[in-house]
Amino acid sequence: MNNTENLTSLDHIADSLLRLCLVFSWLLLASLFVAAFSVTRARAEGVSCGGHDLIAEMATTNPAKLDALRKEAADTVNGKGLLWKIEKAGTRPSYLYGTMHLTDPRVLTLSDAAETAYQGADTVVIETDEVLDPKAPMKVMAETPELMMFMDGDTLDKVIPHDKLETVKTALSDRGISLAAVNRMQPWMLTSMLAMPACEFARKKEGAAFLDIKLAQDAKAQGKRIAGLETIKDQLGAMASLPTQFHIDGLIETLTLGPKLPDVFETMTVLYTQGEIGMIFPLMRSVSPDGTESGQNYAEFEEKMVNARNRTMAERAVPIIEEGNAFIAVGALHLPGEQGLVSLLKSRGYTITAE
Repeated sequence: MNNTENLTSLDHIADSLLRLCLVFSWLLLASLFVAAFSVTRARAEGVSCGGHDLIAEMATTNPAKLDALRKEAADTVNGKGLLWKIEKAGTRPSYLYGTMHLTDPRVLTLSDAAETAYQGADTVVIETDEVLDPKAPMKVMAETPELMMFMDGDTLDKVIPHDKLETVKTALSDRGISLAAVNRMQPWMLTSMLAMPACEFARKKEGAAFLDIKLAQDAKAQGKRIAGLETIKDQLGAMASLPTQFHIDGLIETLTLGPKLPDVFETMTVLYTQGEIGMIFPLMRSVSPDGTESGQNYAEFEEKMVNARNRTMAERAVPIIEEGNAFIAVGALHLPGEQGLVSLLKSRGYTITAE
């Protein structure tokens, strides 16, 4: 995997697994250092994520709980559907598509309607087009290392609770990484590595592209215009601005959730392929160790990593939409909710309908 693909995940910090709890907001940051800190190249073949569909299981074991989750999902504004048509008089229609930032073949396969919209677009938009420049991510790292690394003498083995340290070392070792190799990273970088399922980790080490970068690469090869809505520095800065203790708490929650992760990822993938985006957050909250978000810290996280980014993306998308015939692909959980992209674009005068 090259550095471009490694850092592409920065723009997905709070997307496909967003709004749950601390764990899933950092998932794909693991790609940043998969190549840089791995000693061996595990083969993706034969490395299974395992896991089973928790929704299907719940239908048998706890139908009342499932009904409650479905009700919450139904109450989520714009919570169903991946492909949205954006229309305005005098402008050619554009499309907004929700992605899941994984290499799972089920995720990489677009529906017929999405494939038609994508192939017909003049412009393909992802969250940051900087990832198509191999030099851009490393330039950001060189210019602002404090966004990802400790610069004050701290190290992970100093800030991780002592009773969790061996668990962290073991989890990293299972991924071919030593704690010494990543000891100066900020805690959220470590969390992302430990949250990523083994099969996804292996596929990324082999260079597999997840959906967003694949869409951009294929579009570029076809001669389409590529645009972005954020910068890598924007994304890193938002995560780095959150309190260190918030990130440490997220690491601990990741370790607590560890045995459940394969089931959670399988369930999320199934929900995604069904377009049931509004169901993902209720599911995540139901499997969180304490079943809740994290109070004031979570509110700060949601504002900086979700709502503020949504506002930025909506503002920067408008000029592109005004040009017409664009295919805008962003993490699916940026779409729903009263402060999601669908609602924000509707408030700007566009007619938006699920396809």
